[in-house]
Amino acid sequence: MKDLGISYTEIKESSREELIALITGLSNYNILHAFDGYSDKDINEMAKNKPHVRSDYAKTQALKAKYGFGKPPTSFKELLNK
Repeated sequence: MKDLGISYTEIKESSREELIALITGLSNYNILHAFDGYSDKDINEMAKNKPHVRSDYAKTQALKAKYGFGKPPTSFKELLNK
């Protein structure tokens, strides 16, 4: 819980639902930002040595698509079609 900045007393005072929501949110945040700063080319290079990187990257992309963090539109026409 150190990543959330919550003290032991705050944990004890929180309901189970609140704690589960906080942990889920932290997990989603970590998944969403796990590959920040890497290009597709970098991911392909890393995946040559560690195949699990590709599946982790796919999870990140799926979660980004779910929450609407896809690629920004490159043209006005793409923006209107969204």
